[in-house]
Amino acid sequence: MVQTTDIGFTREDFERLLSQYDYHFSPGDIVNGTVFSLEPRGALIDIGAKTAAFLPLQEMSINRVVNPEEVVNEGDVREFFILTEENEEGQLTLSIRRLEYMKAWERVRALQSKDETVRAKIFAVNRGGALVRIEGLRGFIPGSHLSTKEPKEELIDQELPLKFLEVDEERNRLVLSHRRALVERRMNKLEQYQVVVGRVRGIKPYGAFIDIGGVSGLLHISEISHDHIETPHSVFNVGDEIKVMVIDLDAERGRISLSTKQLEETPGEMVQDSAQVYALAEDRAEKFRQKLLAEQTAALEEVPEATATEEE
Repeated sequence: MVQTTDIGFTREDFERLLSQYDYHFSPGDIVNGTVFSLEPRGALIDIGAKTAAFLPLQEMSINRVVNPEEVVNEGDVREFFILTEENEEGQLTLSIRRLEYMKAWERVRALQSKDETVRAKIFAVNRGGALVRIEGLRGFIPGSHLSTKEPKEELIDQELPLKFLEVDEERNRLVLSHRRALVERRMNKLEQYQVVVGRVRGIKPYGAFIDIGGVSGLLHISEISHDHIETPHSVFNVGDEIKVMVIDLDAERGRISLSTKQLEETPGEMVQDSAQVYALAEDRAEKFRQKLLAEQTAALEEVPEATATEEE
């Protein structure tokens, strides 16, 4: 006969001791759990709490979900985000959608840091611009950054190349630019001080906007002529085909700065005989480049002499 020893430790004592080591769950925690039951409006998840946690259908994915089986199956083990405190029944609410958002913002920040170009379809438009989805996140393209001649309503379902303008998870702001992506693409084919053919697409008091192969460059009023110009309207009309020199390429800001002033042989020639300026544009641009090169070479040659003087 086996003798038993009374150690004075009852089942109640054991349960009381076990409760002291119960896990404490808080909103914002990320936990592992097992799916053990699917329901029409969600799923029950075992995360080691006293009561099964609930994963609502609307919290299963960034994307719209109709049936739980689209995302989870019984027996699946995965991570969950704790969304809320326990309710009156001691049940926690979980989310997969929140985890997907966190990972999506992380991927978007990585893309922005590398200044990557992304492609996305427009799914809606409004008065301010257009809406797209990037990594499941809703992004906004301001109207001023939509570089297209088509009406906005006709852009729905079109896929566009885009660059990031603003990535702010705290404010839930993801702003993109189609214009910047096109300008960068075009910039890769342009060189500073190159002469290009463009068409005047708009005139403002401060200058003219010139279409160059689908992207817009600014010909500032101060870069039209060496002579004073009262208004760009005195030199150009919308629709005019002109030749301009590229004087600056700002990829980060998506801007192309242009000049006809540097193509003049005498001040005011753009006003008096613009056809002559365009006819000789390439030759004059080459002379301009040679002049710049000579000035740069002379400046470099002066550096050792200045250094030597300082040492003496």
